[in-house]
Amino acid sequence: MKNVRVAAVSLNQTPLAWENNFDNIKQALLECDKKSVQIVCFPELSISGYGCEDAFLSPFVAEKSVELLFALLPFTRGKIVTLGLPLFFKGSVFNVSAVIVDGHLKGLVPKKFLAGDGVHYENRWFRPWENQALESMALKSGGETYQVLIGDYFFEIGGLKVGLEICEEAWVAQRVGASLSRKGVDIILNPSASHFAFGKQDVRKRFVIEGSRAFGVAYVYSNLLGNESGRIIFDGGALIASNGILVMESPRFSYNEFEVYDAVVDVEANRIRRLQTASFKPELGVREESQITMDFNWTFLPPVRAKVERPAWEKVEAIKNEEFYRAVCLGLFDYLRKSRSHGFMISLSGGVDSSVVTILATRCLTEALRFLGKDKFVQKLKYLGPNVFKMDWDIQHVVKSLVTTVYQGSENSSVETKKAAHELSKELGVSFHDWSIAAIQENYKVLIENVIQRKLTWEADDIALQNIQARVRSPGIWMFANIKNALLLATSNRSEAAVGYATMDGDTSGGLSPIAGVDKSFLNKWLRWMSDVGPSGSGSLLSLKCVFIKPPTAELRPTKMQQTDESDLMPYDVLNVIEKEFIRDRQRPRDIVEILKIDFPMYSVMDLAKFTIKFLKLWSRNQWKRERYAPAFHLDDESLDPKTWCRYPVLMSSFESEIFEIQEKYLTN
Repeated sequence: MKNVRVAAVSLNQTPLAWENNFDNIKQALLECDKKSVQIVCFPELSISGYGCEDAFLSPFVAEKSVELLFALLPFTRGKIVTLGLPLFFKGSVFNVSAVIVDGHLKGLVPKKFLAGDGVHYENRWFRPWENQALESMALKSGGETYQVLIGDYFFEIGGLKVGLEICEEAWVAQRVGASLSRKGVDIILNPSASHFAFGKQDVRKRFVIEGSRAFGVAYVYSNLLGNESGRIIFDGGALIASNGILVMESPRFSYNEFEVYDAVVDVEANRIRRLQTASFKPELGVREESQITMDFNWTFLPPVRAKVERPAWEKVEAIKNEEFYRAVCLGLFDYLRKSRSHGFMISLSGGVDSSVVTILATRCLTEALRFLGKDKFVQKLKYLGPNVFKMDWDIQHVVKSLVTTVYQGSENSSVETKKAAHELSKELGVSFHDWSIAAIQENYKVLIENVIQRKLTWEADDIALQNIQARVRSPGIWMFANIKNALLLATSNRSEAAVGYATMDGDTSGGLSPIAGVDKSFLNKWLRWMSDVGPSGSGSLLSLKCVFIKPPTAELRPTKMQQTDESDLMPYDVLNVIEKEFIRDRQRPRDIVEILKIDFPMYSVMDLAKFTIKFLKLWSRNQWKRERYAPAFHLDDESLDPKTWCRYPVLMSSFESEIFEIQEKYLTN
């Protein structure tokens, strides 16, 4: 038996926050020393931060990263460590992992397959390392120059072979791990920056476990943690597998700056597995220079029986509801502290969307405190000062200080929504205010009537009269947020973004739009789950029953007109399917109607055709709104964010020919 202790580190970094990032890595290395870890895998681009974007093209970013790399070497003694950083080489920037052995930099391994889909734009900044090239380069640090090997290297360290499969390299058809296995590598380290998306952890587990089995190796997968740079949330899920068996699965969504997850793996057992696998064919004629060899004094350990225990919430049937709650809570808490905002401000209408946002803004504080304890919680929010953290502070005081809601009623608002807003605010313990916008709305109405020399009517001026109500809500809530130095949270969802069912400079106002990445159909179901069951360990909210008294409504028309969202648009479940089929799955519009016939037999084919036509018209004319939304969290692979996922022209056809095809097939006698 050759048992060694390996570790995957999860890091909550911030792009270009050099001191913070250095200290997180240093403290994680010190924790590895306490645990007697021998091999440590840090996430991708761990030194600079993954989300630096165009700053990667600034030479000082790579220079500073190299400087910190050398500064971290003393803390790596007695261990094998991988650290990620951007590197300028031959007129290009490469995403590299530095391999450090016992305090000495032994090689740099550049990423071969770059992530260029969805929220990832690595090809914009980095060049892929091609042709299995082997090079050397001069790195300067502290006035000295070091010659370092860079390229498609693997490492023989004290008789054990170690190789790297960096993030995307495990997701492609021709996995880098397969080549490493044929070279006889014993341990594959995967430094990743894999964003959270619903259900994605199961995919990661499959390729880690299967990679371990098929390649006959121990496999160590590390990942980033938290809201690193604004839109993307990392769950920090780390995995270790050996001999086709998962030996460590970390908890996700930690509020700590770092986590060290370790396990003992038997290198010799994997070697025996390869010997017994008839299909295993070693790569013969491997270039000797592609292997970097060095001594290392291994201390082989007694065997350990692995026992993987998942948190209770990971085992529930409603896993998507739990993931949404935990991902957004962590994302909001990190956004609050990294932006140094003095709390959250929400225009709480008493409807589903603003209720969801208010719950998450509140619970992100209670969850952080429960996870961190008082001392760490205060340390993360110490910039807030003594007004929040008085000598006798408790979580109720913090919540009331940091979460502010305002019900902004108009003449069209109902008693039911006002009660829903008040009851939820009371149960959550947030600051609640109630003011009327009726006088301001009337002043604008009179102003315009004097200009156009006629009365405004709902028959002639419906959209204008609706929108002015939403827009006059914006200045007051912005002013209140400015006075409190708070982060104004917009409450629009993805379904509204798809069809433009939102007033720009009105209900879209805010510095962050946390639920703009999820559809209204899901939010309706999530809030009912929150009312009946709630997250594991937190429980439900009884006051939400008031939210469901009325169907979702903007309350922008007179109450006698009985306005509802779905009567203005279409059923949200239908809208969600049309959006998914047209945007994510790229279906031809006329074929979408056929899909809807299967999913929604309760509606006539004529209605389904009309819904599809309405969606196409509204989608094509509202790209400009989607371009102006506040930054939103990316939570699944159906985002409409044009800055990170779904790019459409601002000016485009209204799909006249596609609509004609639908009309010809379904709407003509």
